[in-house]
Parts: sequence; structure tokens; C-alpha cells
Amino acid sequence: MSTLEIKDLKVSVSTDDGPKEILKGVTLTIKDGETHAIMGPNGSGKSTLAYSIAGHPKYDVTGGTVTLDGEDVLAMSVDERARAGLFLAMQYPVEVPGVSVSNFMRTAKTAVDGEAPKLRTWVKDVNAAMSRMNLDATFTQRSVNEGFSGGEKKRHEIAQLELLDPKVAILDETDSGLDIDALKVVSDGVNRFREGEGKGVLLITHYTRILRYIEPDYVHVFVDGKVAEQGGPELAEQLEAEGYDKYLSVAR
Repeated sequence: MSTLEIKDLKVSVSTDDGPKEILKGVTLTIKDGETHAIMGPNGSGKSTLAYSIAGHPKYDVTGGTVTLDGEDVLAMSVDERARAGLFLAMQYPVEVPGVSVSNFMRTAKTAVDGEAPKLRTWVKDVNAAMSRMNLDATFTQRSVNEGFSGGEKKRHEIAQLELLDPKVAILDETDSGLDIDALKVVSDGVNRFREGEGKGVLLITHYTRILRYIEPDYVHVFVDGKVAEQGGPELAEQLEAEGYDKYLSVAR
């Protein structure tokens, strides 16, 4: 059983005018078998939450706790967080010239598992994962994300998710820039992952269209660095129809 527990998390970033508080006390618990969707306007702190959990150095945690199965995530280095079972799919996956997808994937798998996968089995697993994401096997010989289209980058991220097999997947606007076909492929990959035993998903999105393929158990509305409301899948449809105005007016 896996549980990611966030309690009263407060996060700031440095600006020319001094520290600026972005997260102002976020509390959220993701248990295995659960999919949580976070929605909210631009600048509300959604991506800050994702990167703070992952350990991005830009974000300064000033209060609160994050634990995974009772272990202090905030005390871990970035690589330790990955080995503990956290995975972040980035909104803007970076290009890594000179590092092949094949070497990157195997190095990451070795680091997470503590031992290198058997090469013959691993090659089959990688090719199968790439195929399920509609990526040709030749992609494994290309540099990571270099020259990939936006959709190819996002599908590659979900192939990584399948191969690394974490406990909790944090997906930061994985649907952005995807056409309808790529959206279905990515959604199928996420659904396959969350059907596994002991898996949790934190899905950050602006739009309900991905939630029609990946049905959340809970929807949380982020406004001004806090959870303004939470509910079931019906809340996403309400947001689609009404927008965030009523929450923004309260925040002001």
C-alpha cells in the first residue's frame, strides 16, 4: 500500500523583490488506487506543487511536510525521491543532446531498481513500451527528446512511466499540445499504469478533455496557492461550464 501525504505545504520562490510565496498551505493525500486531478487558473500553484514534490531547487519549501509511505520526501535528494517511487512527467520535457533514449532509459531503470535489467529482456520491454505509445523502435537510438514533436515528447514520458514503474505518478499538464489521437494514446498509457497494484496518480490539467479518458476519483481546484474546493469527477464538468470566476472573486 502506497500513500503520498502532503500537509500544509508552503513554498516560495526568489524574485528581484525578495521571496514570493506560491503555495500557501496545501494539504492533499493520494492513496494507492486513487487518481487526483488538480485544476485551476494560470499562476495558481499547480506546477509549483509538482516540482516541489520532485525536488526542483528553484522552489524553497518554507513549511509543511511531504511523506511517501511515512518517509520524509523533503529530506531526500531528487534521485532518492525517484528511487522511493515518485515520478514526474514534465509539462515541457527537456532535450538531452548526445544521450540516446536507450541509454537514458536503462541508466534510469538501473538507478531506480539498484541493479541493471537483463539486456535481452530489457530491449524487448523498451520496444514494447515504445510500440504501445505509437513510437517507432528507432526512437531509442535518438537523443532524448531532441527533434521530437510535442506529442512525441509526451508519449515518450509515458513510456518512461511504464518502464520505471513508480508508486506515484505526477503528471504536469501531460495533455498540453496533444492532438486527439495522441491524447488517447497517452491516456491509455496512464490508465494501464494506474490499473497496477499500489499505484497513485496526481494529474495536473487545465482542461476536462483528458479527464474524459482518465476518470479521476477526486478533483481539486487550485486558486492562489491553496485548494479552494474539492469534489468528485462532476466538479471538473462544473468548472468546464462555469470557469473559475467564483473562486477568483473570493481569493481577491
